[in-house]
Amino acid sequence: MKKTESIKKNELFREIYSTGKSYANKNLVMYMKKNNTDGNRLGISVSKKVGNSVVRHRITRLIRESYRLNEHRILKGLDIVVVARIGAREKKYFEIEGSLLHLMKLHGILVKQITPDR
Repeated sequence: MKKTESIKKNELFREIYSTGKSYANKNLVMYMKKNNTDGNRLGISVSKKVGNSVVRHRITRLIRESYRLNEHRILKGLDIVVVARIGAREKKYFEIEGSLLHLMKLHGILVKQITPDR
């Protein structure tokens, strides 16, 4: 499985913000755009409005881990930017993961899992 690359350049963030499609909920905003490759790129943005550096880094880690654990369910060939809102400040891991999965469902990028018959 190919590792997801990070989006780090400001110009790439701005391009995805301006031309990508976005959905939001209480905790997160997700921008998505096709990148015409066979892998995904993930960018995470947490503003200083959300909290100090410890809080911002914690939220970044929670978002990255939620994405990593669900990466096998996501369509390939996408640029995804996740922006944390102030509401994400006090949230636990499962609340962040639920918000991320909710936005992925709205974008239609989750692949349905096949459940084995018993």
